Amino acid sequence: MLLVLGRRVSLSFVKRVIPQDPVLLSKPILQNFRTIKFRVIHSSTVFAIATRQNTDTMPERRPFVRLPTDVYPVNYGLCLKPDLIDFTFEGKLEAIVEVNLATNQIVMNCADIDIITASFVPEGGEGEEINATGFNYQNEDEKVTLSFPSALQKGSGTLKIDFVGELNDKMKGFYRSKYATPAGEIRYAAVTQFEATDARRAFPCWDEPAIKATFDISLIVPKDRVALSNMNVIDRKPHPEDDSLLEVKFATTPIMSTYLVAFVIGEYDFVEGQSSDGVTVRVYTPTGKAEQGKFALEVAVKTLPFYNDYFNVPYPLPKIDLIAIADFAAGAMENWGLVTYRETALLIDPKNSCSSSRQWVALVVGHELAHQWFGNLVTMEWWTHLWLNEGFASWIEYLCVDHCFPDYDIWTQFVSADYTRALDLDALDNSHPIEVNVGHPSEVDEIFDAISYSKGASVIRMLHNYIGDEDFRKGMHSYLLKFQHKNAATEDLWDCLEQASGKPIALVMSSWTKQMGFPIIVVDQEQQGDDRILKISQKKFCASGPHNGEDCPNWMVPISICTGEDPGCTKLKVLLDSPETTITINSVSPDQWVKINPGTVGFYRIQYSSAMLESLLPGIRDLTLLPVDRLGLQNDLFSLSRAGMISTVEVLKLMEAFVNEPNYTVWSDLSCNLGVLSSLLSHTDFHEEIQEFIRDLFTPIGLKLGWECKQGEGHLDALLRGLVLGKLGKAGHKPTLEEARRRFKDHVEGKQILSADLRSPVYLTVLKHGDSATLDTMLKLHKQADMQEEKNRIERVLGAISAPDLIQKVLTFALSEDVRPQDTVSVIGGVAGSSKHGRKAAWKFVKDNWEELHNRYQGGFLISRLIKLSVDGFAIDKMAAEVKSFFESHHAPAAERTVQQCCENILLNAAWLKRDADDIHQYLLKRKAPPV
Repeated sequence: MLLVLGRRVSLSFVKRVIPQDPVLLSKPILQNFRTIKFRVIHSSTVFAIATRQNTDTMPERRPFVRLPTDVYPVNYGLCLKPDLIDFTFEGKLEAIVEVNLATNQIVMNCADIDIITASFVPEGGEGEEINATGFNYQNEDEKVTLSFPSALQKGSGTLKIDFVGELNDKMKGFYRSKYATPAGEIRYAAVTQFEATDARRAFPCWDEPAIKATFDISLIVPKDRVALSNMNVIDRKPHPEDDSLLEVKFATTPIMSTYLVAFVIGEYDFVEGQSSDGVTVRVYTPTGKAEQGKFALEVAVKTLPFYNDYFNVPYPLPKIDLIAIADFAAGAMENWGLVTYRETALLIDPKNSCSSSRQWVALVVGHELAHQWFGNLVTMEWWTHLWLNEGFASWIEYLCVDHCFPDYDIWTQFVSADYTRALDLDALDNSHPIEVNVGHPSEVDEIFDAISYSKGASVIRMLHNYIGDEDFRKGMHSYLLKFQHKNAATEDLWDCLEQASGKPIALVMSSWTKQMGFPIIVVDQEQQGDDRILKISQKKFCASGPHNGEDCPNWMVPISICTGEDPGCTKLKVLLDSPETTITINSVSPDQWVKINPGTVGFYRIQYSSAMLESLLPGIRDLTLLPVDRLGLQNDLFSLSRAGMISTVEVLKLMEAFVNEPNYTVWSDLSCNLGVLSSLLSHTDFHEEIQEFIRDLFTPIGLKLGWECKQGEGHLDALLRGLVLGKLGKAGHKPTLEEARRRFKDHVEGKQILSADLRSPVYLTVLKHGDSATLDTMLKLHKQADMQEEKNRIERVLGAISAPDLIQKVLTFALSEDVRPQDTVSVIGGVAGSSKHGRKAAWKFVKDNWEELHNRYQGGFLISRLIKLSVDGFAIDKMAAEVKSFFESHHAPAAERTVQQCCENILLNAAWLKRDADDIHQYLLKRKAPPV
């Protein structure tokens, strides 16, 4: 499953690289850096204690027992008949089961389902059908116990259950999804989302990933509707009792887990292709929009053979369908053979889709198709190992996109989109290890987060680099062969990779998966003749400063080192397996710089000595450092400033050296960090000064790019232009604002339609500096938009409006019928992220409407996302107490950890502001002062 987490909070977060002539930075800028001094902060220890006091440990876990193993399923014969008018469904289950141990009860998972009758028929018809005499529902544990009057004897038999359920509106289980026909009539499709624990809302089952079985599925549907499931259709016939219905029967599935079962009933068009290895691929779109499925089809047809070759294991099903679902909570879901997507993660309109949307679709398709092997063919034994599924798919999606679209320079974008995001979250005291023991269903949703996905992907990238591609592929192949159609744990993969590479994989990796956090690598150097001696040590990095406790954890850290002689080539690799070590690098002249972690692959922060850092800085100016390393250096320093280890002023000085930076991803990361700083300083009376800093930094690249795309430009230029113009417009750069208003007027009047890549920056700019007429125009554009991408584009920027009464109007709009339920969160988040007033208004709105919001998103990751977006930007100690207190009386079990992380972030922001606000203010004033 791919989540719409912070990976794409705003369009500016989807990263890319621009090939342009390197422009040398003027020397005076760099003279600012002569004295970056690392602070020894004493307040950080006090602060760390405050943090830990204010964000209590996780509440006690609910008692939880997995299903008994005395009866298990071999095959589910399942027939479902949804009612698309009354939103109910009838179901018949005939499951072939194996009784391991004589018993007079069967315990299964079941939620929001009413069982009408249940019986057991022993195999061979020797015994009579035994009717169940009682159904005991344990609603809290989502289980049902079927009681029988006599013991079911050891051996095979058939369990028959008739049941009814509701097609709910919660975007989980078997649910209804609202759509409009081309003529504008509102109708509903019946669709599924079962991961993690919601197959039990569609039929009584053994809903645990390790209890695999085959499935024979039949659907009884209106004859004018499309019916799809995991497998191909083998029979279609009129329903004997109602000729307006069809009975559609699907082929038997391979042995699989319940969370991967899927069915969809609705109205769709499709485009079809065939992969080079003979698999039929279809992309299903809303009626009349088949053309918008072509890009995803092209990606899927290229991707299947890529994975086939990479894993050296063929795709095991005859077909794969990719389908766009109107109401969909996640980004996409990898159901075997029937992958479901949000419309914006699958549909691309050749004229009206922007470059970042194309890239997003390519990544999501790559992610879900990887799961067809890694997750579906071999499945985690229990949710504790979820990270392996998601971390792996979140890594290999980039490998796949790099193969399909080399011009995207996607691996540089990975560092900004996933790697740095994971570092930020994992530096918190309220992070968690990659591997988390989970039990109760309410705990499972919590681990669908940036640690499982982005940190998981980052440590797999580090592992791949440590092992090398050839041995990595060899290990993957043997893992998939050994465990195909079975379940595996993290250790099983380590064993296979260890055998393939001969390296101590389990030892190295357990330090990254079983303990939370990561190290900061502290480096100093001295020259001895022609050799450079490096002193390297590690300690746990905390967002509140370095870990100074007694029991400091250690990691097995693969460390690579390069020098100024050849920045793209690793000169030395070592495994740091102790708190400190000394390394000698031969033949390095005194004038050459030395850099740790080239390519920014190792999952750690770096603190260089002042002299080492100073020697690296010219590499930013003359672009001899690789883009990914320029980005990494800046991101590390920004993180150290937030932790109080250096002054934020030093980072601002460093940022000024990027004024002629050509690379999209580097700019994107700078933009992100300046956004964080701008949000922090909105709590001061000098917010305008940081806007001026942003305008000064982004103006040269803005002038160079201009508004019109030029001949020979590619994907990354389009992304950079949108990013830079949006940043300048939001910061109030007058020429950008005037041009945006002019272009917006022409767009609205139909004189000159804005290109898709310019819409977000223009919409954002005119709204930020707009009035009620601007907002009304934007809401009108939203209503008229036929494409979900355009609706989302508008929804994400509506919060930029400044006037308090208009902010309220946007918040009310967020919960209206005009906004799809999964998109309400980004509208509220847009308000919270736009201004100090917006933040307060959004938090008040969430509190005032908590019942409705919680009812809508409870037990899913959207509730966590909503909370994070609403409160993460506060920077006053008392707000942490207020947030904590609110959620103590308004429980959100699936978001407990998120609430603690938010409270910790608020306290960190407050400490940062107290520590550095005056210095930042003085620096920004001094910048403006005329030279004496």
